[in-house]
Amino acid sequence: MFTGIIEEVGRIAALDVTPAGGRLRVQAQKVRDRLGVGSSIAVNGVCLTVTSLVEGSFCVDLSDETVRRTSFRNLGPGRGVNLELPLTPSTPLGGHIVQGHVDGTAVFLSLDPSGENYWLRVEVAPELGRYLVEKGSVAIEGISLTVAALQGAELGVAVIPYTYENTNLREFQRGELVNIECDVLAKYVEKLLGTERTTREAREAKITLSRLLEEGF
Repeated sequence: MFTGIIEEVGRIAALDVTPAGGRLRVQAQKVRDRLGVGSSIAVNGVCLTVTSLVEGSFCVDLSDETVRRTSFRNLGPGRGVNLELPLTPSTPLGGHIVQGHVDGTAVFLSLDPSGENYWLRVEVAPELGRYLVEKGSVAIEGISLTVAALQGAELGVAVIPYTYENTNLREFQRGELVNIECDVLAKYVEKLLGTERTTREAREAKITLSRLLEEGF
């Protein structure tokens, strides 16, 4: 479990990706000494398990599911990645509940100055857009952000200077992919409402059939 408050921007030292999975080595300073083999860490919002530690860096394995759903397949050595360690009982919940289970990717459109801040625009697929609401939460590259605008497939987010300076957002170019994790609460609500609707429809259909039988149909 994470909060979406990035602790460090690491650098990809090595990345080997195939459709069947892959292996990633990340250079890091702040979080490196707090990691052990088997530790969890969010890399660009993806919850991964540390498989080995080397001087100044850590290694993680990527499953085929991770390669398919995330932007790792488009990255390479030298690229910045957002790093966050899991919540502890004493960790302030400064962002929102982020599981590290990326739902998919969005297309980076722009990150332009807007007054003293910045305005981030990404294009989100319809299957993810249905979970987004204005003033709701979304994790982009593992960063807890607030949805500021929704217009068709376009998602707009206000980015403060601290986030701009201390995450990897400023490294993206138009057309690149960013990882998206929607608010888990929205997904649970959709599931519950869908189950209730299906149950109600089945119950009504049964009542209707019984009534038809009683009437001699």
